[in-house]
Amino acid sequence: MDEYQKLAQHLDRLPDGFPPSEVGAEIRLLKRLFTSDEAKLAVYLTLDKEDAKSIASRVQLPIDEVKNRLDGMAQKGLIFSSISESGETFYQAAPFVVGIYEFQVNRLTDGFLKDLSDYWSTIKQRDEPKTINQLRTIPVNESIDSHLVVLPYEDVYALIDAQSKFAVAPCICRSRAKKRGKGCDAPVETCLVFGDFADFYVRIGNGRYVSKEEIKELLVKANEANLVLNPTNSKNISAICCCCGCCCGILRGIKYAPKPAEAVESSFIAEYNDSQCISCMKCLERCQMDALTSEGDQIKFNQDKCIGCGLCVSTCPSKALNLVRKLKREENIPETFFDTWRTIAKVRESSKN
Repeated sequence: MDEYQKLAQHLDRLPDGFPPSEVGAEIRLLKRLFTSDEAKLAVYLTLDKEDAKSIASRVQLPIDEVKNRLDGMAQKGLIFSSISESGETFYQAAPFVVGIYEFQVNRLTDGFLKDLSDYWSTIKQRDEPKTINQLRTIPVNESIDSHLVVLPYEDVYALIDAQSKFAVAPCICRSRAKKRGKGCDAPVETCLVFGDFADFYVRIGNGRYVSKEEIKELLVKANEANLVLNPTNSKNISAICCCCGCCCGILRGIKYAPKPAEAVESSFIAEYNDSQCISCMKCLERCQMDALTSEGDQIKFNQDKCIGCGLCVSTCPSKALNLVRKLKREENIPETFFDTWRTIAKVRESSKN
């Protein structure tokens, strides 16, 4: 087994996996991203933060050589790195999605896009273990009724106020769509990143630092553009994706599920009161899931398709739509996004034993 096959298996053990392709396109994709030496080193990284010395001891190579290679891989968005307050750099593996793919946002060459398309169109179908999602949907704040109890990790402004470092980057999904001559008119610079992720995005040239006020202004623009808020599925978030139903790979996958309301991680769902509806049709363009449709001058609402984003609620002038909390078991939300990664990986690994 060569280094790229080993790397493919390594990535397949990480959150959301890296399924093999029917035509071996995953190997071609990895060869485009990783040099042979980088592929050999990448398999030694885990989801835990480690310094170069610890990794070098496992690889049995000189620490300076390992550190230089790790720094180069991080710069290319092939692994994740963070720098402590004392200036020490730590490294960890990154899943293919969410991770390596998103980190390529400013490296979308025609060759990479071709290999990526070949890979995603030929992935072998297989059953995956039930686990939590990497992202969760939260409502736009304008849709939250004053009587609705909202926890801190469900409130976008509470999530942002808990952060101290802010950056913004181009949305990988809309960037990819536009490179292919497709996509929509929604703003592109809408990937909001925080903490170590903010530092990482800026350090590798994928994003720029912004203030908390600019982040909130971007959220207003996202709401105006009918974008769904999808933060990392953690109490202390690393990012917020502002997603459209046409370009976003994750949102499109949920959209075509039999019951998107059950496929998404969300605490809320919309309710519709047809007696209050004035048939203004404003909600139709707002809904990214096609949960709201029209028959003549009547609105039809399919609750099974609702993901609780609140976009329809915030612009309903007659209050015919409102959000309610889903009736479901108490959720165990990981503290950090790295905890989310480890939780998913652990479930996937256990399912194979």
